Amino acid sequence: MLVKSLIAAGVALLAVLLVISAASAALLGALHTATTAATASPPTATPGPDAATGAPPAPGSPEQPAAGQPGASREALTDIPPNYLRLYQQAAGTCAGLPWSVLAAIGAIESDHGRSTLPGVHSGANPAGAQGPMQFLPATFTAYDHPTPPAGADPPSPFDPADAIYAAARLLCASGAGNHHDLPAAIFAYNHSASYVRHVLTQATRYSHTTPHADYTGATRPTAQNAGPR
Repeated sequence: MLVKSLIAAGVALLAVLLVISAASAALLGALHTATTAATASPPTATPGPDAATGAPPAPGSPEQPAAGQPGASREALTDIPPNYLRLYQQAAGTCAGLPWSVLAAIGAIESDHGRSTLPGVHSGANPAGAQGPMQFLPATFTAYDHPTPPAGADPPSPFDPADAIYAAARLLCASGAGNHHDLPAAIFAYNHSASYVRHVLTQATRYSHTTPHADYTGATRPTAQNAGPR
C-alpha cells in the first residue's frame, strides 16, 4: 500500500512539473521571438497608429516595449491599469531576462493590480502578514526596497506601487530570473507553490503579445489570492 501511494504521489508531481515546464517554455518562446525581432532588420510595416494622435507607438510604449521584451497583448492592455503596466515594464528593465509580463501576472494574482479590496492591499496586512499590491512580508520588502525607484515613496513603502513592483523585480532577479537563468525557480522563491508558479507563467503568457491581432475576448481575470512572498 505504501509503495502504491508513493508511486501515485510521484506521478502527480511529475504531471505538475511537466505543466510548469510547458508554461515556462511557452513564455520563454515569446521572449525569444521578441529578442529575435529586436535584433532583426526593421520590418517594412510600421506599428498601428495611436488612436488619439494618429502617430505610431513610440519605442518603449506598451505596444512596442524595450528590446528583448514581449509586446502587450490585447488582454494586457485592457486588464492592466496604464500606470501599473508602465511600472511593470520599467521595473523589468532593471533585470535582464525578466519578462515584464511575469511581474504583471504576479500583480494580477496578488492584488488585481492594486484594485483588490482584500486585507493588506491598501493598508494593514493579510492573515499571513503580507502587504501592498505585490503582497510583500515586511522583512522581505525591506531586503529589496532599494534603490528607490523614480516616483517611489520616501521612505519606500510596500503599499506604493512603484516601490512594490521594483522590489518584486529585484527579488525575482536575485532568485534566478536574470538572463533567463531559471524563471520557474524565481517565481517559486516568490511564493512556494507549484500551482502558483504554473498560474503566473500561464497568465504571463496571456499578457504577452506574440501573434498579431490575437483575440483575447472573454478572457477571465485571475482571482487575487492575497498571498505574497513567503
